[in-house]
Amino acid sequence: MDYASQQVRSAFYEWRSKQGSQGQLTRISFACLGLVRSRLDLWQVTTNTSGIPNNSASARALDGVQQCKLLRDIFGNPFRPVAFDPAWRTDTAVSLARQMYEAREFSAMPILADALQDAGCDSDDVLNHCRDSDVTHVRGCWVVDLVLGKV
Repeated sequence: MDYASQQVRSAFYEWRSKQGSQGQLTRISFACLGLVRSRLDLWQVTTNTSGIPNNSASARALDGVQQCKLLRDIFGNPFRPVAFDPAWRTDTAVSLARQMYEAREFSAMPILADALQDAGCDSDDVLNHCRDSDVTHVRGCWVVDLVLGKV
């Protein structure tokens, strides 16, 4: 995780632990949106199917819905924090999470949900997030980070 990501994440968790004001959350949200937008713009500008740099404004622009989905995958719901039981961090769950994190390929999220459930996880937020086929998972997914102990 690069420095900018660490700063945004750190500010968010500090806000959440201290039950900060709505204004602070708004500032953090805008910082996160800017970070996500800049990373995705860079990825879209430098990549396309033919290997030629892609500079079109339409390719760089992401709609607000997609940005919100990415933020939800990275931070979860700040108004419903999840208490993660360390007992859920089994060898199977950790190895699945590590493999997804390193490969940046998250198709095994439903399997991670099964592993967490086998370990005793009863959190609907965690299990539903892993099993939701509409979620676009990215490196930094809050569930994967919890399993890996990065948070």
